[in-house]
Amino acid sequence: MARRRRDRSEVSCVIKYLVFGFNVIFWLLGGAMLGIGMWAWSEKDMFNNISQLTQVTLDPALILIIVGAVIFIIGFTGCVGALRENTILLLLYCIAVGIIFFLELLIGILAFVYKDWVKEQIQDQLKTMIVKYRDDPDLQNLIDWVQRDWLQCCGVEGFSDWELNVYFNCSSPSREACGVPFSCCLPVPGEELTNWQCGYDARNKDVVLEPSDVIYVEGCMATGEKWLNQNLIPVAGVFVGLALVQGHCALTRMPVNCLIMRMLIGVIRMEILGICFAQNLRSDIFAQRAKWQ
Repeated sequence: MARRRRDRSEVSCVIKYLVFGFNVIFWLLGGAMLGIGMWAWSEKDMFNNISQLTQVTLDPALILIIVGAVIFIIGFTGCVGALRENTILLLLYCIAVGIIFFLELLIGILAFVYKDWVKEQIQDQLKTMIVKYRDDPDLQNLIDWVQRDWLQCCGVEGFSDWELNVYFNCSSPSREACGVPFSCCLPVPGEELTNWQCGYDARNKDVVLEPSDVIYVEGCMATGEKWLNQNLIPVAGVFVGLALVQGHCALTRMPVNCLIMRMLIGVIRMEILGICFAQNLRSDIFAQRAKWQ
């Protein structure tokens, strides 16, 4: 008996529920990020003091709100559009993912061509975060987590970058003058309580002869690059698996630039696949409508 083929005017359930399933995950993820960001903003009373927001790119809560809102909206259009077979929502989903795709492509090309300029801009932004360290509790917690728990570093290029902060500047009347935050301090074996004053006078040569005996002296830019070299393979494993292409890069001890490029290719391929699936679903819906008409 001849195998019965699917009528091409029917809506493919496989594609429909693939689009629906993936976008449910993104919808929930975006909603969680949006909720956390709005909660953090309300805790800082920023809704009533919006004029205090001078550096929008430095507020982790606002970044969570913006990114979460974008993911939530895109996930909503893809999820509901697939489930309800709504061609308008699916078209909006394709347009939104397409815009993000071209923006990623543009940013990737510009970052590769002007990589030195991009690195300088990142360093300037990170140093601005040091200047604003005491102005935003979320930013302060983020910097402390990066320096103490993640990268074990101090400052951007080195511990002397904390001279940029008004509280840690050596000319400051503050007790923290010529010091660094507690997150720069080397861990003490067996210490149960955090010594919040361990960074006092860490940069004062009259008090501390060798800062490396007390604090981390290497900057977070250098330690971040080392962390990428050591951990990018497991982090990007899924994307590399999708984006494995022919090239001169080995899978072991792969250069960071090559791994980042493969991860970016993987993300782009997933986005293209999402656009193709959504567009294919729209075509099936239109064909089904034409059949009944």
